[in-house]
Amino acid sequence: MLVIVTENAPPSLRGRLAIWMLEIRAGLYVGDFSLKVREMIWDNVKKGLGEGNAVMVWRAQNEAGYDFVTLGDNRRMPVDMDGIKLVSFLPNG
Repeated sequence: MLVIVTENAPPSLRGRLAIWMLEIRAGLYVGDFSLKVREMIWDNVKKGLGEGNAVMVWRAQNEAGYDFVTLGDNRRMPVDMDGIKLVSFLPNG
């Protein structure tokens, strides 16, 4: 399972993601892809995101059962704590 959430993404990126994945809510895309296709999709997000932000989550063989990456400015930042990826909230400002 692959999930991508975008905020403030340009319409061109939203349309491109909708070609590969099902947009079940505004900015929320789901699908099931191989590692190679997942990396290709994320490269397209990197190139087309502009001033927006995004997170991609996928099933992984680790303690949590998933992994994720983020892109763009957001108050939620991934932090590694002894090999487990958690989310830290940055202060407003």
